[in-house]
Parts: sequence; C-alpha cells; structure tokens
Amino acid sequence: MESKPLVVVGAGAAGTAAAIEAARAGVQVTLIDENPISTAMMGLNVPQFFGRRYTDAMQDTSLTLEMVTSANDALSEAQEAGVDVRLGTCVWGAFANTETSRVLDGPQLGLSDGVRSWLMKYDRLIVAAGARDLGIPFAGWDLTGSMGANGAYSLMSRYDALSSRRIVVLGSGSLGLNTAIMALDRGIEVPAVVDVSPIVQGDEALLAQLRHRGVALYTSHTVREAIGTDGEVESVVLVEIDKHCEPISGSEKVISADTVCLAIGLVPNVELLSLLGCELHFKSELGGHVPNHDNRMRTSVANVFVAGDVAGFHDGMTLDIEFARSRGRLAGIAAAQSLGAIDEEDAVARMSDLRPADSTPTEVHTNWRRWLKSLVNCGGPDIFVCQCEEVTFADLIETRPPRYLGWESDPMSRRSVKTLLEDGPVNPNQVKRLTRAGTGECQGRLCREQVSMLLAEESGAGLADIPLMSYRPPLRPLPLKVMWPHEETEQVRSDWPKWFSPTSQVLG
Repeated sequence: MESKPLVVVGAGAAGTAAAIEAARAGVQVTLIDENPISTAMMGLNVPQFFGRRYTDAMQDTSLTLEMVTSANDALSEAQEAGVDVRLGTCVWGAFANTETSRVLDGPQLGLSDGVRSWLMKYDRLIVAAGARDLGIPFAGWDLTGSMGANGAYSLMSRYDALSSRRIVVLGSGSLGLNTAIMALDRGIEVPAVVDVSPIVQGDEALLAQLRHRGVALYTSHTVREAIGTDGEVESVVLVEIDKHCEPISGSEKVISADTVCLAIGLVPNVELLSLLGCELHFKSELGGHVPNHDNRMRTSVANVFVAGDVAGFHDGMTLDIEFARSRGRLAGIAAAQSLGAIDEEDAVARMSDLRPADSTPTEVHTNWRRWLKSLVNCGGPDIFVCQCEEVTFADLIETRPPRYLGWESDPMSRRSVKTLLEDGPVNPNQVKRLTRAGTGECQGRLCREQVSMLLAEESGAGLADIPLMSYRPPLRPLPLKVMWPHEETEQVRSDWPKWFSPTSQVLG
C-alpha cells in the first residue's frame, strides 16, 4: 500500500491546475487519471459514452499514451512542478471508516492500471472526476454510432480517433453547438442539430457559425429512431413535436448519418464522493446531485476537496475552461494550506487573482424531461432504458423482473410503480432490485437519470425528492486477474469441483 500527502483524481483542466498549485506550494502531489482508456473499457461505454465510434489506432497503447500526453500541455507543466503523474490508472473504489467499518488505518483509494490492483492512502484528496454524458434513450440507441458529447469530445481532442463521418447532434445549448463545430473542424459532416425546444439554445456566436456553414437546425423536433443494419447506425428519423411533446403526423424526416451524438446535458461524476460519505444535494442548475462545499472547495468531509465539473456543471462552462482552472487552483491552494505547506496569509495572496463565477446557470431538468417525454411518445414503451440489462420503459414502470429469467406470475403482473407507492415514496434502489435497471457494467451511468425522471413522472414526485441510485465498488469494470493476479495451484485447477461439495466431504 502506498501513502501520499495529497492525491488528485482527474487530470483535466481543474485537476491539473489543482495539482500544479499544490506542488508549487511545496506539497508532494500524486495526480491520477484513467486516460488512456483501454478499448475493452471503451467498448463498455465506461467511463464515457463512446458508442464504439473509435478507430483502430486505439489498439496501440503506446500511441494512445503519446496522444493523451501531447493533447494536454498541463501534464508537462505538472511534471515540471514535481507532480507524480500516473496515467492509465483508474480509481475503482474509495474507502473510509464509517459506522459499519472501523478497521481502516486511514482513508484510501482502490487503484488499477489494467495489470494490477493496489490501495493508496492519502492525507488530503482532491476529486476532479469531471462529468459524464446524460443518457436519453430512443429506438436504436443501442446501435454502434450512438454516443455522447463527452465521448465524442474525448475521441476528437484527446485521442484524435473518432471514426464518424456524418453526425446528427441531439441538443443545442453551447454543449451541442460546440460539439457540432468541433466535428466540422475535423472534416466530419454535421447534417443536423436537433432540439425539442422551440428555439435554438446556446452561444450566439456558435449558432452563427453553424448557420454560416450550412448546418440544418431542427427545433421542436425529436428522434423517432435510429436505423441501421449489421448493428450500426445508418440513418436517423426525426419527427416534429407539438407543445405536449406528441409527434405531429406526417412530419418525419430521414437523415443519413453514421452517428447520433447525445449533447443534451452532462452529469457530475459524484460516485467517489458518495462512497466517502460527502454530503450531496440536488441542484438542477448544476446537473443533478452535487457535493456540498465551502468557498474553498472543501466538502463536508474535512480532508476531501472538489474541483471542476464534479462540483456541478452548467452550459456556460462549456466555453470557459478558465472557470475549471480557477476552481482547481482554489482547491489546490486550500489543500496545501490544510497540510501546513503555506499559512493563511500566503493562501489568501495566492487566491487573490482567482475570479468568481460570472454566469448564473438555469435549471436543466425541465428540458431533460421534455426530451424524455418526447422520446417515450414517439418511440413507444419498448425502448431500452437500461441497455446493459435490457430494461424497457414498460418494464420499469410495471416493475417487471429481468426478461432473461422468463419469470411471470399473477402477483408480479399486478405490480407497478403505482402499487409500490402504497408502501411509501418511490425509491430507485427498490425499482433497481426488482428490474435490475442500473446493475449492469456501467452501474447506471447511462440510465440513472432516466430512471429518476421516469419515476418522478409516474409518481408525481419532484426530482429533488427522488434519492440517488446507489452503486458500489468497483466503480469500473475490472478483470478478475487484476483483483487477484496470483496463479491458481494445480490442485485447485484439477479438483475445483470439490469446493462446491459439503465441507465434511472435502475435509474428510
């Protein structure tokens, strides 16, 4: 087990800024980032929604490492400042003593580099884990070529490995408009940007660029389905909707495309913070559940700080990387002071040039729920909400057992979210156990928000009243050889069925 004074998780703009600031204050810093990500993980759409839209170059691990390093100048700056940079290393768990565990000699992280797994203790932790793509289901969204904006951004900017040729972008706002422009700048066609709102949202300058470059903008439209053969997207069917999100007959439009990019919203990656017991609260204007923190980015757990999108994401941050850097620097300075590397006066002086946020975000879930409602109305009840476990809209609302069990009974057929409400407020974890929605390899990253929105809609509850769906380590899919790398003995290999026998029979 390693032990470090300060660990920073996430080497994006905020994480690198935090690491550099703390290192320059005299702290020994370890910066961890899971990029470059293996194609095995990408194929599972973890940690981002990649939609299997990457080139064969991703198979070359040395090349991807070189691309990740060259795409982020701040990594070199961090190394020059003395930061111990660990790339290709994921954090799959976070552990601390709680009411049910008192045996740990300090808080620690579970790490893996794909070959081995180990634990790392820390005195201070800065979580800069970023945000993930909001998953919104439509017919055909399980085809290769359906992906998220963050996944597309990563493949375009970090790896230069996006294999798309023609992208339809779902969602305007600065996130969607900027995704479309990035694709165009890389020679990828963008035939359409689609939004359920009656007007295009987002930065006016970006909107003007798209119009000048001939991109069609479809407002008050949604997706009926993505169509493809051999498991790949080939075209997208759009349909116009009315103010009630109902499809307007005869308004269908078929657009040729090999990729559908979800750019409707981003959700903070709060899993590590939740595992460590940090207090979370629901703020729609920041993307959902976010950590409570003070003006120095300290969470409710005294030795844990946050920086960047994990503390809350809003559309205005898409075009303002300095906001993330400022929050990262603030967390790095505060962590350094808490470790005694600098005093209060020095900390205040270092923070003097950090500007406050200059935008007021608006709530996003009204728009997200409009998207979801339109897709349910247009696509029907048999669309998979949870791709991993093949749970449909109907399965979720009727709380059906997993379809692969082939298990039906009269009591189950009478069960639904409505009947669950008779016993108390609806809870995603209860529905998760009944349907298995959210229990796949992505641990709900693509369906967690959909489930909450559907339960709120069905039960009449406010989204803020729907608890956060649970998850457990490992937060990343890991091969068993990583968790236990030792070779089995010849006796175990040849006689393994004995271990399933009664103890008395095995022991003699």
